[in-house]
Order: sequence, then C-alpha cells, then structure tokens
Amino acid sequence: QVQLVESGGGAVQAGGSLLLSCVLSGNNVVTHNLGWYRQAPGKQLEFVALVAEGGRTNYADSVKGRFTISSDNAKTAVYLQMNNLKPEDTALYYCRVITTAVVYWGQGLQVTVSS
Repeated sequence: QVQLVESGGGAVQAGGSLLLSCVLSGNNVVTHNLGWYRQAPGKQLEFVALVAEGGRTNYADSVKGRFTISSDNAKTAVYLQMNNLKPEDTALYYCRVITTAVVYWGQGLQVTVSS
C-alpha cells in the first residue's frame, strides 16, 4: 500500500524559515513528478514548486528565490525549504506525487506566517 507522509510546517514570524518533507512509502513505485501546492483560506489551490524527471525544477513566481524544492535520489521523498517567509505564504501545503499509474496527495500541512 502506498502512502504519502508529510511533516514539517508550523507557525513562524515573517522572515523565518520552515522545511516541509513528504515521503512516499511503498514498494516498486516509480515516480515521475514531485511537487508542492498550497491553498490559502478562501482561495483556490495553487502551484508552488515541482521537481520533474531529470531534476528539472519549476517554481511559482511568488516563491522564486525564497523556496527551494529537492528530492532524494530515489525520487520517493520531496522537500520544500522555505526561507524569508511572508504572511501571504500562510496556507495549507500539500505534496503531490505523480507515479506511472496514480497521482498521490499528502494530507496537508498548515503553515502560518505572522507579521
């Protein structure tokens, strides 16, 4: 059985940092794309960052230069290092992993940034 387990998150003041982690458990899982999305209160789910096959990364303009996405060599874990956090980064953060057969979503992590 495949599961996504997220950890990290929490409450910080503006300018602070947080590290989000997402680990995919399961045997013989081939991943193609690992990413992070977020949903702020009253807003739609939005893309934050992804790391694709070959290590190519992509970021939302709002987080470029502040957030860094990375994965382990086996592409079964994805991390989001968030620096210089702003109040507008406050949201529920979800990891998303695309495998050959299924798209998996994490349970969501609350990130709250106070001014």
